[in-house]
Amino acid sequence: MAAPTKKREVDFSDFPPGTVTTYERSVCLACIFDLFTKQLGLAPRTAYSEVKRHTPTVEELTSHAPARPYFDSREKHPRCPYCDAAKTRHARLTLHRVEGSKATDAPRRALAKSLPKSDDQFLMFDAKSTRRAVFFQWLDSTGRTLDFADEGWLIRVTRAYLERAEPKADWAGAFDGVRAVRRSQRLTEGWEREGHRLFLSPPLYANVLLVQYLVSRSHAHGGVTLEGRLTLQELIRRLRHTGQLDVQNVTGDQFEVLEQLIENLSGGDAPVKLYYFLDRRDFLEKVKTVYARYS
Repeated sequence: MAAPTKKREVDFSDFPPGTVTTYERSVCLACIFDLFTKQLGLAPRTAYSEVKRHTPTVEELTSHAPARPYFDSREKHPRCPYCDAAKTRHARLTLHRVEGSKATDAPRRALAKSLPKSDDQFLMFDAKSTRRAVFFQWLDSTGRTLDFADEGWLIRVTRAYLERAEPKADWAGAFDGVRAVRRSQRLTEGWEREGHRLFLSPPLYANVLLVQYLVSRSHAHGGVTLEGRLTLQELIRRLRHTGQLDVQNVTGDQFEVLEQLIENLSGGDAPVKLYYFLDRRDFLEKVKTVYARYS
């Protein structure tokens, strides 16, 4: 039997940093085929046709707790948590989400034209959302990639936010060799590099503290930031010290202040269009292999 063709990775290098989010999830084809053939009584060929047309929802591929037949595993040779099927009966589905904007329109259209069209290897669709919802989804997906036991995550999440906030800057060069991020005492906007330290203007630094607090607060008491572990009250006090509460005209108790800061940082209810690219190539290839076991 001929070796399977190596799949070309989808190239998002032309997109601004922070505008593309990728989700991967495994699906157990043994669970699906058993459902169709044993429980529903379909012939293997009919089951194959039905399975091949399967298209998961966005929620099925992005939710925290996957439901059967979907699952997550970092093991090299995972087994299905539902039916104990081996890796050979699993398939991978990859979902790429692009945030719509003037900066992503041209590369998105070019990418759509370049993808193979046969056999629904890639499915493309869009959905409406809000800036606030997208911001929290970004926080969630970013948090999943971080090791909170490694203090280096503070610099990584700082870079991730800055890439999202100012995508045209050369953040790869700015962070090369950086060991510390500090609030600048002389800048009123922007940032500068000095040796192994990156200095941020008070507005940027305040936003970084807020992002670090939000991305880490569900993992520990309070939130961990460049200025240590902070309760909400302590965070608000630090942000007030930077002058950003006055600049943004944010008032109220600590919870009202937090909500207003999040609204300002995320963009609130401003509409945004999301474009999805679902990579089904591994799924279609594995469906054929598993079908051969049933036919």
